[in-house]
Order: sequence, then C-alpha cells, then structure tokens
Amino acid sequence: MKRVVVTGMGAITPIGNNLDEFWAGIKNGVCGIDKVTLFDASDLKTQIAGEVKDFDPTEYIDKRDARKMDRFTQFAMVAADEAVKNSGLDMEKEDPWRAGVITGSGIGGISTFAEQHAILLEKGPGRISPFFIPMMIGNMAAAQIAIKHGMQGVNENVVTACASSTNALGTAFRHIQYGDSDIILAGGCEATVTKIAFAGFCNMKAMSTRNDDPKHASRPFDAERDGFVLSEGAAFLVLEELEHAKKRGAHIICEMAGYGATDDAYHITSPVPGGAGGAKAMEFAIKDAGITPADVTYINAHGTSTKYNDQFETEAIKTTFGDAARSVAVSSTKSMTGHMLGAAGAVEAIVCAKAIEDGYIPATINYENPDPDCDLDIVPNTGRNLEVKYAMSNSLGFGGHNASVVFKKYEG
Repeated sequence: MKRVVVTGMGAITPIGNNLDEFWAGIKNGVCGIDKVTLFDASDLKTQIAGEVKDFDPTEYIDKRDARKMDRFTQFAMVAADEAVKNSGLDMEKEDPWRAGVITGSGIGGISTFAEQHAILLEKGPGRISPFFIPMMIGNMAAAQIAIKHGMQGVNENVVTACASSTNALGTAFRHIQYGDSDIILAGGCEATVTKIAFAGFCNMKAMSTRNDDPKHASRPFDAERDGFVLSEGAAFLVLEELEHAKKRGAHIICEMAGYGATDDAYHITSPVPGGAGGAKAMEFAIKDAGITPADVTYINAHGTSTKYNDQFETEAIKTTFGDAARSVAVSSTKSMTGHMLGAAGAVEAIVCAKAIEDGYIPATINYENPDPDCDLDIVPNTGRNLEVKYAMSNSLGFGGHNASVVFKKYEG
C-alpha cells in the first residue's frame, strides 16, 4: 500500500476567507456566528448562522464564469485554488490522468434550486435558466475544479450528509494507497444558508434558537446546548502519494494514516443510542493507521451542539478508546465555525493537520456548564500548546453515516 501525505490546504469559512485567517480564528477562539444576512429570517425560529463574510466571487473567479456557478461551487473553487497554490503543484509537469478531484457536498446547489423554482412559479418555464441544472447538481464543484486545473483522473462527489467530505477524503486516500492516482484534490463545499433549508431544519427543531446571543449559540458538549448552528464554506486538501511528493520537493504538512466508515442502520436522523456505529468507524480508522487508541493525542469531534449527537459521540469515544478516553484531548471547532454540513469534515481535517503542524490543540469555546453525559477532556474555552503525533477527525451524518480519519506527524 502506498503512503499518502498532505501537501496543500485551502479554506473559506465563517471565521476566515483563506487558510491563514481561518487558522488564526481557530487559535484565537473567534466565533463566526451572527444574525442571518443572506435572506430575511425574521419569521423563522432560528435567525442566526455562520455565514462566509465579505465574499465577492468575482475577486477570485471570472465574472462570466461565476454567474454560472452556485455559491457552493464558488466556495469550492476558491478553497481548491488555495490548496493547489499552497501545495506548489504545477499541473503542466504532472500526468493529468493521475490527478483527480473528489468533493463532498451533502446538498449541492440549493440556492439555485430555490431561486429557479420561484422564477418558475412567477414567470413560467420559459424563464428558467439554461444553466439551472449544471449549477444545481452536486458533482459540479468537482467538475469545475477539474476543468480549472486540468485534472483528468478520478472525479466524484460523495453524498453522505454531514460525513460527505470526510468520506471524500477517505475515498481519495484509498485511490492513492492502491496506486490508482498520484494526486487527489479532496474536500467539501456547502452553501445551505437559505430560507428553505432553514425552514426545514427549524421544523425538525434541530437548530439553536439563541437568536439574541449568536456568539454563544453553538456550545458543543455544554449542558445548556439547544441545537446546532447552520453555516457554509469549503475546504480542500491536496492528498499525494509520498514518493511523488518527495520527488517534486513538496512541503509535507502531515501524513494521512487511517480511514474508517460505517452506518448505524438505525434511523434517518438520530444517531444510534450508545454510538456503536461511530465507535466502529473510529476503531476501523485506528486499525487502518496501525496504531492503538492510546497513540491518539487529539480528536476533533463531530460535536454539533445537539443533545443526542454530543452524548452518543461521547459514548462512542469511550467505547473505542477505553481507558485512553480519559487522556485523549477532544474538542469541537463547530463552536466557532458552526456546522458546515457536507463541508464540515474537510474543514475539521484541516484543523487536525494544523494541530499536528503547529503543536496546538484548539478549544471548544462556549463551554460553561459541564454535562455529566459528556465527561471527556473537551479542551474548554482555551486551546493548548501540545505536541500532536496522531489526530483524529469524526463526522456523523443523517442516515447514520459515520466516518473517521487519522492524520499523523510526518517523520520520513
């Protein structure tokens, strides 16, 4: 099996429109959640979100091209471009058939869908945009990235709800391990801060209603948590076969060492009580990495700030880690970013990579009231300077999808 390393990263998030801004926001405990500005939310129970701020797609993408892309694809293009530049990759020197793109997006172009449906009702079918379908479909971010960078190898979009981009990373990992690709640009993108999505989540009673205190609304593992906060953005990592990366003199950020995926086979929205599916995904990822639970320094938890997710994920970690659950550091950076749905896993994979690179474990902010059902070392409120050899990221999605990835300090 080939070894896989991370050689580039890019992000656009509610706490920073590039990698450096994002990581600075994480280290400083910045919260990107505020009142919704993308639409009028005054008649909804939840009126807060983690929006990408000051985003003008034409600063990054040709105006004519940007008009043919949904917001989720625009985010993907920005984050992917940064990851490629960060990697120092020159596609003119690469075999394009061995370079691919794998994205994760749980929903795709929902804003385009809503806009065009309104036009259909108001003006009739003749006024629907000819770009409606290619703007809406979830694979289009992967396609547009490939067109931009000339990557002609594997090209896919993974749809596993909130586990989408973690599964995208895992799928890319396997392609490179098996020798089918040299380079895969993998990650996730989502832009669901729309009225129709909000209405659906509100009616599920899944989102926080702390509208008067948005900065403290996302509070994973806290006893007073009342739901997740929807957010948007994108993140991409350049995954590369080790010898290929060394041959071109790439800077190696860390190594991707393990991947595990399962399904609860229990319920369309609720995780299984006790978290058995999540526990197995972690177990498989740890085994795949060839390590023991005690070797893991840090877990970036799925940690959505909903009652059952946080409780059952805690139970899952205890099941997998046993005695080591007492010593492993756990945090949820969704306390700062909100929940980016299909893009969340890729964003949190970058957090793991940066934790390893910088020797810094980020905090779970807004942790004020300990929950006896979430009795882990959740790194409350202030991050820690600590060497991280192995970091794990968990993602749990509607439909019972569970995915875990393990990253390792690169040591040659």
